Amino acid sequence: MTVPVTASVDGARFLVRVVPRASHTALAGIVGDGPSAALKIALHAPPVEGRANAALIEFLSDLLSVRRADIAIAGGEHARTKTILIRGRGATEVAAALQHALTAMG
Repeated sequence: MTVPVTASVDGARFLVRVVPRASHTALAGIVGDGPSAALKIALHAPPVEGRANAALIEFLSDLLSVRRADIAIAGGEHARTKTILIRGRGATEVAAALQHALTAMG
């Protein structure tokens, strides 16, 4: 199972489903299937004053080895399902990095 990553003018986009107030921040798998599949990420941070969004960007920065400035929440800023934009990276490159992280997860 993979997360669909689409190319855009700015970079690559994919969906994430966040679970705030988890016991720790970690990759938690994939939810859904097909074009609506999303990367599930547990976040220790609460969804208060943008803390969960900041934690999400920091986690994705480490996971994908990109600068935090190159990651944006392109949609769903106040929702649990968000569209993530990785600027300056191709869809194939981001999809491979996500697949590698999912495989390493076990």
